[in-house]
Amino acid sequence: MSIKALALELYRARQKVDMIQKEIDIKSEKEQEPLKKELKTAQKELQMLRKMLDGRKESGSFQRRFMKK
Repeated sequence: MSIKALALELYRARQKVDMIQKEIDIKSEKEQEPLKKELKTAQKELQMLRKMLDGRKESGSFQRRFMKK
């Protein structure tokens, strides 16, 4: 997956986390429980995408550093 595609997915995941957090803020305690589970899942996905993007950026610069010119 390209850096651009990863960045786009990261952006979408961030939007999803923000949306769920806003929903939790306006819902009652009883309605928050399923949203909290969904939020945990969305946050894990966001974290995974962040690590993938950071790794992709790091590996690209790392490879260029040691390539012969």
